[in-house]
Amino acid sequence: MTGVKVLSGRRLSALCVLLVAMTVVVGFACVSLAQSGSDSQNASRPRRPEDVPQATPTPPKKEEDVTLASDEVVRVETNLTNIFFTAADKQKRFVSNLKREDVRVFEDGTPQEIFTFQPNSDLPLSLAILIDCSGSEERTLPEEKAAARSFLESVLRENKDEAAIVSFTGEVTLEQGLTGNVARLRRAIDQVEFVPPSGYIGGGVVVGGTPPISGTQQTLAGSTAIWDAIWATSNELLTDSAEHQRRAIILLTDGEDTISQVHMQDAINRALKADALIYAIGIGDRYQFGINEGALKKITEGTGGRAYFPRNERELRDAFAQIEHDLREQYLIAYSSSNKTRDSSYRRVAIEIVNPELRKENLRLNYRPGYFAKTPGATPTGNPKKP
Repeated sequence: MTGVKVLSGRRLSALCVLLVAMTVVVGFACVSLAQSGSDSQNASRPRRPEDVPQATPTPPKKEEDVTLASDEVVRVETNLTNIFFTAADKQKRFVSNLKREDVRVFEDGTPQEIFTFQPNSDLPLSLAILIDCSGSEERTLPEEKAAARSFLESVLRENKDEAAIVSFTGEVTLEQGLTGNVARLRRAIDQVEFVPPSGYIGGGVVVGGTPPISGTQQTLAGSTAIWDAIWATSNELLTDSAEHQRRAIILLTDGEDTISQVHMQDAINRALKADALIYAIGIGDRYQFGINEGALKKITEGTGGRAYFPRNERELRDAFAQIEHDLREQYLIAYSSSNKTRDSSYRRVAIEIVNPELRKENLRLNYRPGYFAKTPGATPTGNPKKP
């Protein structure tokens, strides 16, 4: 009995071991089948968003690493006031060795910080030659035309400078718009002529007789509107020239205005707004009409220009040479006004020599005495107010 029991116990133990082994194998098989079925099922069904692995978010760039697109860049507008000036000694020789520390600039009496100080001798020129062809210039018109031709031929540089020809009596006529073509400018000067009004007997005298076709035209033909001519030229011609050009009006007249609708100061203001200097050559019939030197000095000095009254051809050439020096041999001062109000108000400018040695030489500085503060985005039009 005891042997049987031992035998039976061994068989039972082996059977149990076998059963356990089979159970493990079957379990693994079931698990494998279940997993296979699950994978097949998952592959056949759409994946939910939450099942999709998410990319690791990129950390934000540091501020200094960010590059803005061109339309996102904030550009700060700087408004510098540019003042050109010349310096001459007692012998009218141009002084070309000034430095930034030799000068000081004021606006409305307040010292300004100079951002730029440099000689500027190669700036393109934009010129308007104004020729008076009224009755008082009848005898001297050929001299005016010759002077205009001579000036252009000596000053104008091909492919760099430009000029226009304007004639005037009581009305203003554009003979030739701005161009660098000297041949066109010569032709325009040649066609300027004195046209006597009806009843004109010479010497500026008009008598009754044949009635004029137009009373208005008759009045204009026999009169002189210098200030109107300057105002119209500044307003309608020079403001259209390139921004980085030196603008100037060369006025050939005797200075006797008889019919202008704008005042002299209005013409000065308009030229200042166009950044244009006015230079006058006082030419006229000295024996019969004379030359109004006071008026020509006032309108030229009010813009930073000069007036000349040549008595012969040599003095005329000297005047042209000095004008050319003024337009070319200049210094440029640029500053940002401490008055940030952009209200079109007039600002007075003063430049003075602070170098003690140079002050002893009593240098003459020539520059425009002021400017009009620009309104943002505004183009000046209409009749300007007086400062």
